[in-house]
Amino acid sequence: MRHGFIKTAAGTPKIKVADCVHNADEILRLVKEMERHGAGIMGFPELCITGYTCGDLFWQDLLLESAKRELLRITRETARVDALIFVGLPLEVEGKLYNVAAALNRGKILGLIPKVNLPNYAEYYEARQFTPADGRMRMVELGGEQIPFGTRILFSCLQMPRLVVAAEICEDLWVPAPPSVEHAMAGATMIVNLSAGDEITGKDTYRRNLVTGQSARLVCGYLYATAGEGESSSDLVFGGHNLIAENGALLAEARRFENQTVYGDIDVNRLATERRKMTTFHVKGQENYLKVEFNLFPRDTELTRTFPAHPFVPDARQERDKRCDEILTIQAMGLKKRLEHTGCQCAVLGISGGLDSTLALLVTVRAFDYLNIPRKQVRAVTMPCFGTTDRTYRNACELTRRLGATLQEVDIREAVTVHFRDIGHDSQVHDVTYENSQARERTQVIMDIANQSGGLVIGTGDLSELALGWATYNGDHMSMYGVNASIPKTLVRHLVRYYADTCGDQALTEILLDILDTPVSPELLPPKDGEIAQKTEDLVGPYELHDFFLYYMLRAGYEPEKIYRIARKTFAGVYEDEVILKWLKNFYRRFFSQQFKRNCLPDGPKVGTVAVSPRGDLRMPSDGCARIWLDQLEYL
Repeated sequence: MRHGFIKTAAGTPKIKVADCVHNADEILRLVKEMERHGAGIMGFPELCITGYTCGDLFWQDLLLESAKRELLRITRETARVDALIFVGLPLEVEGKLYNVAAALNRGKILGLIPKVNLPNYAEYYEARQFTPADGRMRMVELGGEQIPFGTRILFSCLQMPRLVVAAEICEDLWVPAPPSVEHAMAGATMIVNLSAGDEITGKDTYRRNLVTGQSARLVCGYLYATAGEGESSSDLVFGGHNLIAENGALLAEARRFENQTVYGDIDVNRLATERRKMTTFHVKGQENYLKVEFNLFPRDTELTRTFPAHPFVPDARQERDKRCDEILTIQAMGLKKRLEHTGCQCAVLGISGGLDSTLALLVTVRAFDYLNIPRKQVRAVTMPCFGTTDRTYRNACELTRRLGATLQEVDIREAVTVHFRDIGHDSQVHDVTYENSQARERTQVIMDIANQSGGLVIGTGDLSELALGWATYNGDHMSMYGVNASIPKTLVRHLVRYYADTCGDQALTEILLDILDTPVSPELLPPKDGEIAQKTEDLVGPYELHDFFLYYMLRAGYEPEKIYRIARKTFAGVYEDEVILKWLKNFYRRFFSQQFKRNCLPDGPKVGTVAVSPRGDLRMPSDGCARIWLDQLEYL
């Protein structure tokens, strides 16, 4: 439960149709298994105490009484189980039979939720035996206790206030207006669905999309527990296709036809953060709901959930390639509009032989192709100085020529040396003045060339550099349009790699691959034995760590301690814990101290869910204090 995680479980007992004692035994066996895995929310299928396929046996009093007895036995025997448990059974109330989900916690039945939508089409005949919920809230006597009975019940965890659970049953999800919509709007952050859908060809895909889509629409966790082997196969086969989703992401999926129990760690705090940010997510209708409190012993949820090491980059090759093409198009379309609006027929950018300027040039020629402007109107300016190596210089020149852009060389060594003399700086002192003078001279050169040619200066800096403030103020920090402004460094590599793989030009591919193999560096310090002396990641830390920190801080709203926890899990065996902690502290220090650079960023297109434009995603004061964030890391 620490950091807002709650482990959930969806299980399918191997039942015997109409044998309530056997089925209760199986449910209790699975409860013990789930308990060993640390599950705090447990979901079982619809009508699992009797079996879904009892048909007209549901009219038999003997079966209904047996189901009630076994529900009470399950309740008693889970008195010491620290979980909120949902099981399904038929229940007679006021002379009518209802398909019900019973919520149990620590030996008590907290509530009974009847099914609203009864399918009576195709292979389903539920309306033959059952009555749909009528919307009324009432109390029913069960086991000598008065139990709330109705669809509008919210189960609220006393020890974890953001964990609010509601239930719906199978078909309730498949209708145009599922009850879970009202549940979420009333405050439910977790929906449990007790289901018994059969398997037909292609239905698993539809079901998966339905569950993940509902979790996204409602910004909630969604647990779907469904019937499997053991149900009657007279006419139907049930697959036990259990699913757990969170805000559009599928956390766990059972292999069908195996009655597999699945587990998922729902991040309730993140759901609350997402809802808080969404001005269109309105909480209302709470007055129509009964809130029932339940208890869970506070414990540190052992995380089985995985977190992508590179959250900005899809793992699957096909999806990654599709994403890369889409991003390149978004970047190029943004620049296309700016060129059209300004009437510019020329673009100017500094080309260094590094990844960022390479990506900017690839995007720029793509935009010019969209506009049917000759690529020679793109001016790529190489500006060698004290730190330039032969390798990066050669790659910059060959890349420009191969793309058909115009290469222009301006050696800035003399200009920078004169500048040192003018301001009284010793050129042998390789400090921040030494480095930034070169960066600002390069920006001055391309700005003035743009003036000469009526062109637009294209920025090359990426999102990771902006987050860390790894840019020279009014140097590479400045441009007339920053095409890479929302591209993190880990994604830059994949975009360039995608271009290399798909350009159809072997010579260009070889140049791009060599650029990808070159260490990231601003090349502002003299080379050592002809090799790059200044490696960015040695100074600010690994970009894959910083991109991980950035994503979970801005996108997920995680606090530093939580980021450190999941980073340790994700990068175990790659980085030592103390290394992760060192760079996480550095990330927060730099992120807060460098906001003044981000507050005056040039325009640039947003391509993903994380961006730092002051006109879009990040409205942050330049003098915000990092103290409470750093203090949380101090004693880890």
